[in-house]
Amino acid sequence: MSILQDFDYFKPTTIEFAIDLISNNKNATILAGGTDLIVNLKEGTATPEIVVDIKSLKDLKKIEFKDNCLIIGALVTFTDLLESVVIKEKFPLVWEVSKTVASVGIRNRATMVGNICSAVPCLDSGPLLCVYEADVNVRSSKGKRKIPIKDWFLGNKKTALKHGELVTHISIPFPNQKTGGCYVRLGRYCGEDLAQVNVALLAFANNAYRIAFGAVAPTPLRANKIESFLNGKKINDHLIEQAKELIPDEISPITDIRATKEYRMHMAKVMFERGIKTAVERLNGDGLEYGESLV
Repeated sequence: MSILQDFDYFKPTTIEFAIDLISNNKNATILAGGTDLIVNLKEGTATPEIVVDIKSLKDLKKIEFKDNCLIIGALVTFTDLLESVVIKEKFPLVWEVSKTVASVGIRNRATMVGNICSAVPCLDSGPLLCVYEADVNVRSSKGKRKIPIKDWFLGNKKTALKHGELVTHISIPFPNQKTGGCYVRLGRYCGEDLAQVNVALLAFANNAYRIAFGAVAPTPLRANKIESFLNGKKINDHLIEQAKELIPDEISPITDIRATKEYRMHMAKVMFERGIKTAVERLNGDGLEYGESLV
């Protein structure tokens, strides 16, 4: 399928020029990895007047860990995350999520920032960043601002990004105590399929837990009721069964081409149980290696 519409193409070499372009054009769009944009251009669901290609902005290609905070630049691909020693050693859950994204070809191009800017309900990065309580850092001609991930997703394909703003990086605080994590993703097949349900979990040494679901609501969401119920308690089978009964109060799945709402609800419970057990096992130095599938 060809791209039939006309648009102007710019490839700025400075962040300032990129911001100037998107600020002065009401119908501008950013090109980073392009894995979503190119499809949308071909299908006619995206009709920009200008496309601003930011791949020359080298400052946005960085993975840094400093002051107990991980910085993931807007041009960092999922393959970059998989190949990063810092990610594998200090943020293995980020590594695990990156391994599940689509296919090798897509991971070579797709960026985590692009993933959250697409803001589709089934995105892989959403639940992950929710449990890490990450921030989205943006820049405009008016300056910089930091948007907590809990405030980033406003609805299906809607974010808190304002006109003229450019996402420069994601910042993830390093947990102040030992953690074990797990990401469980259900798809119809291996490869470039969108998630039917996904869930990210972090278990902390003080028996605190963070849990976030995706693909079962218009936006990724923290399971606050389940967290409150579990926090301060040691996980056991009876506790998990009680927590599973709270899941219908947390999520609102729909029926679509990929799954029915009943199937999503059932699998959310199954995936939560497997994920919380694995997160606790990893916290204790046991369990499956990161990257091993639980479904």
